[in-house]
Amino acid sequence: MEVLKQIVLEDGTSYVGKGFGADVTRVLEIVFNTSMVGYQEIVSDPSYTYQAVVMTYPVIGNYGIANEDFETKVPTIGALIVRDYNDSPSNFRSAKTLSETLEEYGIPGVSGVDTRKLTRSIRDHGSRRAVICPADMSVEEAVKMISDAPVPHDAVKRVSCKKRYFSRAPHARFSVVAIDCGIKLNIVRSLNKRGVNVTVVPFDTPADEIEEMSPDGIFLSNGPGNPEDVVETIETVKKLYGKYPIFGICLGHQLIALARGGKTYKLKFGHRGGNHPVKNLTTGKIEMTSQNHSYAVSEESLSKSGLEVTHINLLDGTIEGMRDEKNHAFSVQYHPESAPGPQDSSYLFDEFIKLMEDFQCQRERI
Repeated sequence: MEVLKQIVLEDGTSYVGKGFGADVTRVLEIVFNTSMVGYQEIVSDPSYTYQAVVMTYPVIGNYGIANEDFETKVPTIGALIVRDYNDSPSNFRSAKTLSETLEEYGIPGVSGVDTRKLTRSIRDHGSRRAVICPADMSVEEAVKMISDAPVPHDAVKRVSCKKRYFSRAPHARFSVVAIDCGIKLNIVRSLNKRGVNVTVVPFDTPADEIEEMSPDGIFLSNGPGNPEDVVETIETVKKLYGKYPIFGICLGHQLIALARGGKTYKLKFGHRGGNHPVKNLTTGKIEMTSQNHSYAVSEESLSKSGLEVTHINLLDGTIEGMRDEKNHAFSVQYHPESAPGPQDSSYLFDEFIKLMEDFQCQRERI
C-alpha cells in the first residue's frame, strides 16, 4: 500500500512524496550527494549517520542491492530521498531491492520529491535539520518536533566497532592498527590487497593498548559527525604521533589537525559525491575524488602544527590533504578507496606502504 510521507525543514518548508523502506518518523540533518552511481555504498557508508541524503541523480534503485558491495555490515544512514525510485532492479548480482534493504535496517526513504529544488535549497541556505514524517502531520507540529529533538554528539560511538577484529592478508609485509571511527570496508580491503594485516580497534582504544600491538603504522578512519566530539581519539593520536607512520582519511584527516593544535569548521553544505576536483600541490595533477564530509580544516590554524597543505579543493579552496614529513604523518579529506569510483587517488595507499618502509629503514639505521 502506498504511504505518503513529507519532509519538513526547520524553516517550515515542506516536500511531499511516496514512502519506501521503513515507515518511521525521524529528525535528521538534510544533505545532498551528487554521485551518479553507488547508492548502495552511500546507504552503507557510516559517515551518513543521523543524516537524510538527497540524491541529485534522478533514478535510484534500478540495479538493486548486491551482498558484496556493502561498506559496513549494519547501515546507519538516517534516510534516503530520491526523485524516481525503481523497485524492479535489473542486475544479475542483485540479491534484494533497495526498499527491502532500507526496511530491514529501519531506514526511511522518500521518492517523488523535487530533488532539484530541495538540493538548491540546501546549496543556497546550507544543511539544516529536517523531519521525515507522515504527510498528514501539520507543518507546525513537525517544526516543533525538530526544535525539541536534541542534536546528537555520539555518532562515532554509535558506528565504531565494540571489540577489535582482524583482517589478514596473504604474505603480509606490514601490520597496521586502524582506529575505527566509522571505517568503510573497502579501506580494509585496499590495505589487505597491498600486503597489510589490519587490526581494527574501537575509536576509544587507549594509546598504550595500541602500542602493545607493535604496529608498523596507524590508520585513522573516516566517520560521521563533528570531529571535536571525538575527544578520545584525539587524545590517542596525540600520544601516538611521531612514534609510528600515520595515515588519516576524512574524519581521520580532521582528527590529525585537531591533535596538532589545529581547528576545524563546519561547511555550509559539505562535500558529498564522486566528482570533486582536487589539486595535488606536489605533482600539479588534478584528481577527481569521492567525498563525504561536513567539516574542513582551517588553514590558518596549522601555522604551528608542523603540517603542510598538500591538496586543495578546486571548487572552494578548502584543504584536501596535509603532510608532516618530520613525524611521518599524512592525511586526505577525500576517499581514495572510493567504490564504485573514481579511482584517481588509490596511489595514497601505496604512499602509506612507502612511508612504513622508510620508517622501518630509519629505525634499523638507528
